[in-house]
Amino acid sequence: MREKSYLRALGAVLLAALPLLLSGCSSALMDPKGQVGEEQRVLIITAFVLMLIVVIPVIVMTLLFAYRYRESNKDATYKPNWAHSTAIEVVVWFIPCVIIAVLAVLTWITSHSLDPFKPLETDSDKPPVVIQAVSLDWKWVFIYPEQNIATVNEITFPANRPVEFQITSGTVMNAFWIPTLGSQIYAMAGMDSRLNLIADEQGTFEGRSSNYSGAGFSEMTFKAHAVSEDDYQNWITKVKASDKTLSYKGNYQELAEPSEENPVQYFSSVSPNLYNNILDGFRKGVEDKGEHGEVSNSEHGERVSAEAVE
Repeated sequence: MREKSYLRALGAVLLAALPLLLSGCSSALMDPKGQVGEEQRVLIITAFVLMLIVVIPVIVMTLLFAYRYRESNKDATYKPNWAHSTAIEVVVWFIPCVIIAVLAVLTWITSHSLDPFKPLETDSDKPPVVIQAVSLDWKWVFIYPEQNIATVNEITFPANRPVEFQITSGTVMNAFWIPTLGSQIYAMAGMDSRLNLIADEQGTFEGRSSNYSGAGFSEMTFKAHAVSEDDYQNWITKVKASDKTLSYKGNYQELAEPSEENPVQYFSSVSPNLYNNILDGFRKGVEDKGEHGEVSNSEHGERVSAEAVE
């Protein structure tokens, strides 16, 4: 008997301590830094509250019925022949149907308004920054076609200005995701996906792949810096000062080789149509080896896919 009292007391202490234990946890969902993330938060919370309209009464009635019709309650009315109530049937079917209908309309509208291919409607009068994201094993290569530069595991863009991501993979399937800005979209070999985002404030945000792709997946992360326009121009100047360049028939093939915990790299220039060349290497199915004898993208993708399966 004394042991049961101890267990109850321990359970009460743990329950009281739970909010303190969770106070150090951060949630990108509840603290978005961009327009898309904010709209997604509103959608999820709204759907959650609507579903609670059913969940909370069910939980309350379950506890109430268990207490009211307990064996020791001699005042409970016993009706062994009761079998049907039209009023109850109407309530338990009508309310959930209304909630489902509201959720369906809400999801339909927001899903189309948050289409990742759809350009964002913002107050900015400047054109979006275009960034081409290529997932490799196990790193991210980012190409800025308008600035003719590229980086590994780091991107920088102006805050309060739309960013258009063009996304593909140079190997197996991954998924591009910056949680605090909202949305994730798959990166697949030979497929050109799009994602439009914006940061509502300056800051450094964590980015990653949200689709498992092999041994180095856990370190396949990158930093996304939202900065002022002046700092953005200064960053471009910094990247252009690098002594490294990136070419499809040259060091891209070497960069595409699997590596873990890859450091940030800058490339002051890239070969023309590098992003399209990566896409075409998979769309054609089989590509001839480069002039230096490098392995083609198609062969590399097949080899890495086999390794991932193993």
